[in-house]
Amino acid sequence: MAITKSLLNTPADHTPNTQLTIDGLEVPGHSGELLIELLNRRTAVHAQKPIPQVCYVPQMGPIESCDTCIVKVNGQLARACSTRVAAGMKVETAGETVDIAQREAFDRILQNHLLYCTVCDNNNGNCTIHNTTKELDVKHQSRPYMPKPYEKDMSNPFYRYDPDQCILCGRCVESCQNVQVNETLSIDWESPHPRVLWDGGTKIDGSSCVSCGHCVTVCPCNALMEKSMLGEAGYLTDTPPDALNKMIEVVKGIEPPIGYGPILALSEMEAEMRTKRTKITKTVCTYCAVGCTYEVWTKDRHILKIEPTHGPANGISTCVKGKFAWGHINSDDRLVKPLLRDGDGFREIEWNEALDIIEHTFKKIRAEHGPDALAFIASSKCTNEESFLMQKLSRAVIGTNNVDNCARYCQNPATMGLQRTVGYGGDSGSIADIEKAGLVLMVGCNPAENHPVLCTRVKRSHKHRGQRLIVADLRKHEMAERADIFFRPKPSTDAVWMCAIAKYIVDSGLAKMDFVNKWVNNFDAYKKSLEPYTMEYAQKITGVPAATLVTVAHEIAAADGVCILFAMGVTQHCGGSDTATSLSNLLLVSGNYMRPGAGAYPLRGHNNVQGASDFGSMPNVFSGYQKVDDPDIRAKFEAAWGVTLPTSTGKDNHQMIDAILEGTIKAMYIKGEDTITSDSNANYVASALEKVDFLIVQDINFSETATYADLVLPACASLEKDGTFTSTERRIQRLYKAIEPIGESKADWEIIQLIANRMGGNWNYKHPSEVMDEVAKLTPLFAGVNYERLEGFKSLQWPVYADGTDSPLLFTEKFPFPDGKAKFYPVEYIAPCEESDEVYDLHLNNGRLLEHFEQGSMTYRTPGIKAITPTNWVEVSPELAAERGITTGRYVQVKSAHGKVRLQVLVSDRVSGKQLYMPLNSVTEPVNKLTSSFTDRNTHTPAFKETAVNMTVLPEQGDSPLPRRNFRYGKRTPQPGLEIERKWKRPDYHMPGTSPSDKLVQITSTHV
Repeated sequence: MAITKSLLNTPADHTPNTQLTIDGLEVPGHSGELLIELLNRRTAVHAQKPIPQVCYVPQMGPIESCDTCIVKVNGQLARACSTRVAAGMKVETAGETVDIAQREAFDRILQNHLLYCTVCDNNNGNCTIHNTTKELDVKHQSRPYMPKPYEKDMSNPFYRYDPDQCILCGRCVESCQNVQVNETLSIDWESPHPRVLWDGGTKIDGSSCVSCGHCVTVCPCNALMEKSMLGEAGYLTDTPPDALNKMIEVVKGIEPPIGYGPILALSEMEAEMRTKRTKITKTVCTYCAVGCTYEVWTKDRHILKIEPTHGPANGISTCVKGKFAWGHINSDDRLVKPLLRDGDGFREIEWNEALDIIEHTFKKIRAEHGPDALAFIASSKCTNEESFLMQKLSRAVIGTNNVDNCARYCQNPATMGLQRTVGYGGDSGSIADIEKAGLVLMVGCNPAENHPVLCTRVKRSHKHRGQRLIVADLRKHEMAERADIFFRPKPSTDAVWMCAIAKYIVDSGLAKMDFVNKWVNNFDAYKKSLEPYTMEYAQKITGVPAATLVTVAHEIAAADGVCILFAMGVTQHCGGSDTATSLSNLLLVSGNYMRPGAGAYPLRGHNNVQGASDFGSMPNVFSGYQKVDDPDIRAKFEAAWGVTLPTSTGKDNHQMIDAILEGTIKAMYIKGEDTITSDSNANYVASALEKVDFLIVQDINFSETATYADLVLPACASLEKDGTFTSTERRIQRLYKAIEPIGESKADWEIIQLIANRMGGNWNYKHPSEVMDEVAKLTPLFAGVNYERLEGFKSLQWPVYADGTDSPLLFTEKFPFPDGKAKFYPVEYIAPCEESDEVYDLHLNNGRLLEHFEQGSMTYRTPGIKAITPTNWVEVSPELAAERGITTGRYVQVKSAHGKVRLQVLVSDRVSGKQLYMPLNSVTEPVNKLTSSFTDRNTHTPAFKETAVNMTVLPEQGDSPLPRRNFRYGKRTPQPGLEIERKWKRPDYHMPGTSPSDKLVQITSTHV
């Protein structure tokens, strides 16, 4: 029977609606739910003996490979994992027939696995094989262990595969094929010695494996293990291999006479000892804004592993960065003491001296030039509480609204477009809505690489649940390859095709006018604004065939819920805010707000870029987007803080740089932001950083921006402090201190408080929870947020009302405008600020890579990441490469009107024609040396995506900048899943408990 793949972020409905009999008792159940789920709930509630289930993982669903969950259903043996509850069903979970089947199934598993738990790195109390051996009270195994004729595969930088310990349960295959949906893993069931394969082969390295870690997380034993665990987790596991093998031989030698009981007892004692030196701490990922949460296992400062369990955004999912890229935490170049400029270099100083310098300089500049001569840049990687304190320092202590964060570089146009139309500048719903949408439309985003865990939900729904996928992008990335419809608009023309589709929907009678008339204002003006956007006009401007746009229009009109996912390909243009507005207008006219599975989803890039703005680090708003120029709001903050606050909007990041060069800003304090590699037109920014009188840079490593600093302050990494982050789905989550701060580094909130108090702030925060309490009192959007409600894996999605009720789905009752209605906001298309011409004849696109984050300041400090992708490159289309006579590995100079870089070519069909693509993963030759100072007209977000360049072929020819071990060379092997039917067809397989040869085994010890 085919099993429908469940939603990963939407809990199944278990509300009782029928009755069945379990072991003679009438039991309520939910018709259609998996029987194993009902049995597991009963076990938890009634403390009954659990049903063995080696291959079943609730978040993945049935695999049907281990057969250990066999029970009797209506008198017949059946797998509980794949049997659905039905009215009147009679279930027997015990008895001789069931016992024989379960033990027979588990005996087959032990034939593939060598139990040496005491000296195994996976002996941590959570090994499924160990625990099932104990639960079944296995004394012996009937079948002898049979090693496989394969070596351990150590070729991946982060994990290893040991075929000899692999039980062939297929959990890894299911997770790869249908949770991560990278479709790398399979099992060769027809082989005499089946094993897990990577792209159909036996080596991990060079396959399409993206090192997401799903397979390692779900492995029920030690067959797939993090290399960071090997020799580190246990008391005996760092024993040399020869000695370790002899110890294993001893353990196996004493098993026949004494049975597994005493051996397991010994291993459990050793596992308990491990808890004394192993710390398990819940944290939140510090990379993108999906908001993955997991437990980090540490031994002193050594990170043993990252274990995702039941995070509300990610569940069991991770990506390569969240699972493995933690080298920056213990890198040799962590900042451990304050550094003061000394000529062309720096010297270490004590904290008191650093604070003396800050106090003296800040006070002097403020006295001589006024508070607006100082400027503050907060971090999208620091916590919400630290963002709040940074803007409070700026406003309440210094007296200026000159405060901003790096949302200015990417996200603000999306926020503005949504605020114009629907009031709130955040995701309309949750990841749960994205995975249940009838249609996902991706515009100017590459979530498979930038938001990989979120994207797994789309890939799963598209593969198994009939979800439609349309992608509009300049580049044919993975999701474009998977799409039902993919089209390539000309650069900076997305607003045109969106308006054309909206016009077609209106003109064709496809608009949801019941929704529009009830919930949206300004339709007539909007309809009139669409008049120029005929399909013929759209085809001319965008280059997309009118027929394609008509098809897309019908798809949108017909879909049962449309979610539009968008990112920097929309926002980083001179018309970014208007494009985001057009996108939201299209959703309104098609009725795709105020319902589950629909809406706008601006995919935030940094772990806390949403929160940095939410909590007030912007020049025009306090926390919760309360306007600084609103006298009533300002009076509320003045009363709470006991100060007089500035009345005018401050300068944003872009304006700050201009003001330094104009001579009006004299001091800048940058916290957790590498401005020189993040802002556009790096050469222009550098000239400002060289000129500013006093520059403080606060970071965990010595960044490129720090080279311009007068004072560098050592901050803590995320694992070294408490606080909260807010994810792309507006989800506020706690992170907990896992390890102590390194050296004399301090948490950013502590440093800000020290500076504030030197300036007369008189702050007395003892913990970030006190900061959050203050935010809640002052901010209606977060009225009900407190640390108790965020304990552990609990989370809240804003708005959060005073009683703690949160908002997974926005706009359920009204829109946040005075009359409760949304509004159409007409826009007029304006051509890009910079286009290709005779001199600069190519268009340069840019973006992130899966394995690196931004320019790589954190990820390059993980050796395995650097080994996979050591350098940057420029993608050149095959046709352009042929025209210019270049091949992969050729060095070229890419030059714009603003700067130039030297790097290697990677010929790729992901780009076409005269389009180039540069990843961001370089500090020495960054793409922002090429980008201009043009910005979005409304938010001053840099127009990174509007860059005209030329390319000069250089004489040097090198190897490919992409090593052969990189996953981009791999060839995926898509399957529906484990394809367990192939195992069932093997001549050596039969359903356990159905053959006369099956009997009770493993019951008694050998007597000697």
